[in-house]
Amino acid sequence: MPHRYAWARYTDAKLLQIRLKDLKVSLERTWVMRCVNDLYAELEARNLRIRPRIWISDEWFSPVGTPGIAVPFYLAHPRLKRLERTQIIDVEGGTVSECMQILRHEAGHVLQHSYNLHRRRRWQQLFGHSTKKYPEHYRPNPASKRYVQHLRLWYAQSHPDEDFAETFAVWLTPGSAWRKRYAGMPALKKLAYVDELMKELAGQPPALKRGPMVDPISTFTKTLGEHYEKKKKIYTIEAPKIYDKDLLRIFSDSSRSRRAPPASAFIRSHRKHLREVAFKWTGEHQLTLSSILDDMIARCRELKLRAVGPQRKLLEDFTVLFTAQAVRSVYNPSRRMWLAL
Repeated sequence: MPHRYAWARYTDAKLLQIRLKDLKVSLERTWVMRCVNDLYAELEARNLRIRPRIWISDEWFSPVGTPGIAVPFYLAHPRLKRLERTQIIDVEGGTVSECMQILRHEAGHVLQHSYNLHRRRRWQQLFGHSTKKYPEHYRPNPASKRYVQHLRLWYAQSHPDEDFAETFAVWLTPGSAWRKRYAGMPALKKLAYVDELMKELAGQPPALKRGPMVDPISTFTKTLGEHYEKKKKIYTIEAPKIYDKDLLRIFSDSSRSRRAPPASAFIRSHRKHLREVAFKWTGEHQLTLSSILDDMIARCRELKLRAVGPQRKLLEDFTVLFTAQAVRSVYNPSRRMWLAL
């Protein structure tokens, strides 16, 4: 059962005024700790002697100097998860399966720094140099066979450290069948190296055994409102107006169609379905998808477009257009990048 907090009964507006440090949430007796214990069991089954320290912060990350994993505060209470969904649409790590995915990824970071794996020549040959500066944004190649696919948005392609963490996560995941899944691909060399390396490390104590918690929630004086204002700026983008001709191919701007439903209303009525389909094919963040939809809805209003014709055909055509626009957003050079999941 979740702990009882006075703020759990607050409205969203009132809750957004609370400082993060004043939430005073804990992970004890939560479903997240059950996931953490499952991670420990997976590591123990491989005879890897690391047990990452877990604490609450404002996002997912694993710091270099501490063998631990920071978990975002919103996972500590159902009310905070609801607020996260209201503000950001998506709840990253909000299900058991997704939480385990991220924990395995972060455990890869912990293992890398606990054993200084990035200093090994073979590690550098396969993954690159860990000292490479993290980019503000990156342009992934979805067709590349050189990287595994674990977290969304082809995250392994963002930095050598993320490449290793993703490869380790695929290797650690029970039943991943990585040898079969990546057979004939260059990424298999990385997985085979991780497999060989983990056998070497089995039973060995790590060089890095402890360290301070970095950015624990007790140190944050910003309010939830300030936190989400900053977060929204990261995930929303300025969508280019390059799809007007495509909208006009799907919907009608004829004065004879003025009795037909507005195209903007048609799109809004299928909003959830459209985001789900686009997410399936692109992995794009839900808030970014929502931002693109808002822009396309606004363009439909400005162009005074109407939804004329069979509803099923209109939905199919617009779904294709919207998904294509979501793919373009991944390659948009003006967008910012999510660092250190």
